[in-house]
Amino acid sequence: MSDRSTNDESGFSLLEMTIAMALGALVLAAAVQIYIQGVQATFTTSQRAELQQDFRAASNILTQDLSLAGAGLGDGAAIQLPTSASLPVYGCAQTGASPAPCYLGAANATSVTYPVQGTTPYLYGLLPGYDAGPTLLAAQGATDATTIVYTDSNFYLDCYTATITTATTVTFTVPASTTVNCTSPTGDTGIQAANDTAVGLAAGDLVLFTFGAVNVVAEVTGVSGTTAAGTVPAAGTTYTVTFAASDALNMNQGNTVNYSLAYQFKNGTLTGYGTRILVITYYIDNTPNPPRLMRQVSGHTPAPVAENVVYLKFTYDLFNENTFTPAIACSNPGAATDGCQVSGASTGLLPNQITKINIQNMAIDSTIQGPQVGTGGTGSGYQRMDLQTSVSARNLTYVNNYPN
Repeated sequence: MSDRSTNDESGFSLLEMTIAMALGALVLAAAVQIYIQGVQATFTTSQRAELQQDFRAASNILTQDLSLAGAGLGDGAAIQLPTSASLPVYGCAQTGASPAPCYLGAANATSVTYPVQGTTPYLYGLLPGYDAGPTLLAAQGATDATTIVYTDSNFYLDCYTATITTATTVTFTVPASTTVNCTSPTGDTGIQAANDTAVGLAAGDLVLFTFGAVNVVAEVTGVSGTTAAGTVPAAGTTYTVTFAASDALNMNQGNTVNYSLAYQFKNGTLTGYGTRILVITYYIDNTPNPPRLMRQVSGHTPAPVAENVVYLKFTYDLFNENTFTPAIACSNPGAATDGCQVSGASTGLLPNQITKINIQNMAIDSTIQGPQVGTGGTGSGYQRMDLQTSVSARNLTYVNNYPN
């Protein structure tokens, strides 16, 4: 009897293996493609959400400030400023550096002087900044800036008695009883310390003083001491604030310059009250990449509002109350070439006759995964949002004479 062993071997042939690998590759490729499409859809959604969030934040703060233009500045919203060969400016910061850094213009390094009537510069509730920003795309031309001015209603400086004690210093004293001009809803018990660390005066602030019928704007250059936030000062408490010459905004001029603080002191001590005003400038800073929408307040260092804002343009509607005619969509109101729908319609009109601000175009690109340079702006991303809207300057027009 013999033993026989049998080897029953089975497997894939080369052809079968090739077919199986090809089919597997097709299935894997389909799975990878589905995964890529899912990632791309997620990226697009995330990018759009980020873009909308940034855009909403930027547009909300801009339109809110625009709606407050001229608030608290009184009838006419036009305040005379120191009159000399060296005109007051805006767009610079009181940092202690010399010269003071400035932020407007094509190179984000210049200042802008206030509008002049005759020889006197005026601070208005709204200051158009036609072509005052940098050029991001040659085909679009220069961007605009815009400056809004209103009083700070959250800091009750007007409850103090303000006394000019020298040509460059003012003392703020808590009165024994609430003054007529005090805006605090609870009178003296609600006022903050003038040097409150959170909301008090600081170098770079602008103060509008009222001495009888005379108004004076001056820039804070120093404040004595500090007081913890929320401290309510007792009656008789006095704070000394310095308004030294050579300030960044050129407000604190000598005693020969009309409408300056030093000029008011020529005849000795003078008593009145002060209100902090906010001079807020919006402009595009293209020194970083991507460019940013910036917000500068008075003489303080600017703060970014949103990144990758690649265009900013405004027009303005004015109304001539003497001829009862409107000047519509003026890009540079009052100038020889005013850009109005009817050319020259704004001739002779002033910034305090602006009734509406039109955001002609504010464009912002997505910044996720970096910008794509040269596809619509200097740093445009994969998606873009544009804003066109109008904001009523309700505090600039005090007579109900809007056009029908």
